[in-house]
Amino acid sequence: MEYNTTRDKMLLPEYGRNVQNMISFAMKIENRDERNRAAQAIIEVMGQLNPHLRDVDDFRHKLWTHLFLMSDFQLDVDSPYEIPKLEKLKEKPNLLEYPKNSIKYGHYGKYTEKILATAKETKSPEEKEFLKTSMSNFMKKLYLSHNNDAVENHVIAENLKELSRGELVLENPDELTSTNTLLRSMGMNNGQKRMTNNNNKNNAYKQKQKKKFKKI
Repeated sequence: MEYNTTRDKMLLPEYGRNVQNMISFAMKIENRDERNRAAQAIIEVMGQLNPHLRDVDDFRHKLWTHLFLMSDFQLDVDSPYEIPKLEKLKEKPNLLEYPKNSIKYGHYGKYTEKILATAKETKSPEEKEFLKTSMSNFMKKLYLSHNNDAVENHVIAENLKELSRGELVLENPDELTSTNTLLRSMGMNNGQKRMTNNNNKNNAYKQKQKKKFKKI
């Protein structure tokens, strides 16, 4: 009986042992034309075994890359694509810098703050009034989406004034769209929100208890 521990290591196990054996056999074919035909046949089999790759851009190029990788770059055949270099495949991608700018209020998001910061550029009184009304109701909606407690209109008014650097001032915060109306537009009602808040609190408590037990 032959065990996997005694067999050669499979470089790409998702293709299975049979494909690996086919590649090993193709590497032993001396005639180049026959070897090329064998490589083409193996590519067709690999494509059938992984139909999800058909949704990947230039999936046949990916299959040829896998073919050479599984042969440890020892298979000498004519490829319709440039033969990849092992060093190139091992290159690590450049690190992406994480945004370093801080957000004053996380539940409003960065772009809300950016929009409000440019409020002074709006000169038309009508446009400024529209910006004030639409952004304040939008902020209230964001607040309700992320915060557990009910939001007070005066809090939205204060945040609006602060983030717009005093350019947008709500004279009467009570004229904002009601909480119930906003919740309905979000597909929720007060009862559902209370249930959601309770579930969030319960989940937070469970996570806290798990961390406590891990420390013990």
